[in-house]
Amino acid sequence: MPKTTTPKKKSIVPKLLLIFGLAILLCAEGFFGYRLHQLSDQQKEVKEDYANANNITFGLFSVEQWRDKVSGIVNNQIRNFTLTPKQKKELQTEVEEIIQALIDKAEALLNKPKKTIGGKIKKFAIKTFVDTDKIREKVPGFARTIIAKVDTRGNKIQMSKMAMSKFDSLERAEYVDSTITATKAATDQVYKKYQVSSAEALNKELVSALARIKTETYNYCYAMLGCIVVVLSLWWIFRKRTELHATLFMMSLMFAFILLFIGLTASMIEVDARINAFDFVVLGEHVVFENQVLFFQSKSILDVVRVLLAQPATDSILVGVLILVFSILFPIMKLSATGIHLLSKKSIAENKVIKYFAFQSGKWSMADVIVIAILMVYIGLNGLLDSQLKSLNIKSEELTVMTTNNTALQAGFIIFISFVLYGLILSTILKFISPHDCD
Repeated sequence: MPKTTTPKKKSIVPKLLLIFGLAILLCAEGFFGYRLHQLSDQQKEVKEDYANANNITFGLFSVEQWRDKVSGIVNNQIRNFTLTPKQKKELQTEVEEIIQALIDKAEALLNKPKKTIGGKIKKFAIKTFVDTDKIREKVPGFARTIIAKVDTRGNKIQMSKMAMSKFDSLERAEYVDSTITATKAATDQVYKKYQVSSAEALNKELVSALARIKTETYNYCYAMLGCIVVVLSLWWIFRKRTELHATLFMMSLMFAFILLFIGLTASMIEVDARINAFDFVVLGEHVVFENQVLFFQSKSILDVVRVLLAQPATDSILVGVLILVFSILFPIMKLSATGIHLLSKKSIAENKVIKYFAFQSGKWSMADVIVIAILMVYIGLNGLLDSQLKSLNIKSEELTVMTTNNTALQAGFIIFISFVLYGLILSTILKFISPHDCD
């Protein structure tokens, strides 16, 4: 009895150790994938908040924003207005002409015939005690006094308040910006969410959060790939231990399922086009709008399928179904079929359906095609956006427009392409270790 049990113990212990070690690694892979999935969703949410808060509709295309900026310029221009010597000389002449005209008009009214006794007495008194010639001589002095009073800081502030009150009332009476309510509701909600009180503080918070999320996302991405490298290294280490191949293969399939799930659900590509800076000179001062988002979208493969299936057009639904079947269901069926083929008895392992999905479905699976398609879309779209946005760039003394294209592939693309390559390697390994017919 001891002689018969000892070999069994020797053969089962390495398998248990292998299962235990890979189970720990699989848990680590699952945790890394879970965190990457969370961070991908979080990054999408933060970028959508950033895009909404800095959307061009609520900035450059908002009359309310223009009104606030222009009113500030008008206010500043009035308060800081200073007359040059040439302007003072010209204004002196104009004020003198106005005062002379007023004196002439008053004198003309005084010289009109008076019918009443009271009117005649007033006319006589004014002509007796008021010398219009002396008044005319003092006109230049009056004009200088008026100009000096106008040019004082206190009067400038008072005129600024009067001008701004008229400006505000005129602006609000003639036009009501339809985006004011929407802008306020959207910004207040985002401010409350991130516990900030201004656009500057919000952008600073969002940019900081995005930098942190990006670093963590790629750390977890590389950690997942490191786990896969360890699994493939074990295949090389145990390449001659045929008794461990089935166990190692089944554990390897579990790693593939994790890669597939994360690759399908994490964001693969982001399209982000924005006007980085819009600088326009008004009344000698700069009106500046920064980080005006023109367009933002972040999609995973599952997101694309959902969007296509939700469309009313038949062709969009058909494309969505094709992607769902050949890029999602087929890879799942292929992984499942390879495991069934390896572990089942011959009658099940050589079933036509099982063998088809295990060895022949690869020619119909479009997972690799999706990888190439997304890469080509990224290259083409990135080039198109670059060329279109560059055509908007303007640099002159009166107007400066600077655009930027932040379109980029995301960690989900790396995970999905890793799944495709890993799946091809597992398919090749299965052909060598399978105890059944693989044709």
